[in-house]
Amino acid sequence: MTVGIGGWGSRRKPMALVRALLRTDVKDLTVISCGGPDVGLLAAAGRIGRLVAPFVTLDSVPLEPHFRAAREAGAFAFEEWDESMFLWGLTAAAHRLPFMPVRGGLGSDVPRHNPRLRTVTSPYEDGEELLAAPALRMDVALVHVNRADVRGNGQFRGPDPFFDDLFTEAAERTYLSCEQLVERFEGPPQSLLVQRQNVTGVLYTPGGAHFTSCAPDYGRDEAFQRAYVRAAQDPQAWRAFEERFLAGDEDDYRRAVDALAEETGSQRKDTSQ
Repeated sequence: MTVGIGGWGSRRKPMALVRALLRTDVKDLTVISCGGPDVGLLAAAGRIGRLVAPFVTLDSVPLEPHFRAAREAGAFAFEEWDESMFLWGLTAAAHRLPFMPVRGGLGSDVPRHNPRLRTVTSPYEDGEELLAAPALRMDVALVHVNRADVRGNGQFRGPDPFFDDLFTEAAERTYLSCEQLVERFEGPPQSLLVQRQNVTGVLYTPGGAHFTSCAPDYGRDEAFQRAYVRAAQDPQAWRAFEERFLAGDEDDYRRAVDALAEETGSQRKDTSQ
């Protein structure tokens, strides 16, 4: 399957849904993502067959360590897009178009390394050559929002929706996790970007973006992210990390995270109320 994962780097990733995916036996996934630890965890578990992404970062750590290791080992195929091409590929899929013309990428090595990318010539008098960003269609999208209702409408309360609304429109099915489940929304209508006709299911998952940030509800758990990065450097340490944080269900994960916070003296904001 082709799975789109919302969020951006180490910001508002649907991590509870990614962890749930890891508890299944799915493999050979095509993953479309502005990548962060979602890509890292799936790569470490050997679940990715092909990745389409403009970057894979933890933000405060420039390069996601599991992604780095997987790329160095040639563990999966990688299609590298720049952010403007990625935006218009999602837009093409959302509008059910085969591609969208874009100037981004022209004059760079991106088309040389990605043979799927082609150019088109404007049919008008300008005759400009443009890059054709193919539609980034998905079987399913996973997106985390601040607020949602049971019908599938979703609201972003942070400063940036990233491309999450386009993910929901570009996918055949979307599963939405949320910090708060509400009966009615408050705030500017511009923040109500996820529409119920594009959503298959809603999951009430407070803290569901951890360890990434979910502004303004909570910031990135830097102490946990440091532990994640340290464990990724050594196979034995990573096995211990998996056993502690990823072997159980989501309740087990939350208890393990709380225990680590006590050990390190950090605090994780409780969003369950």
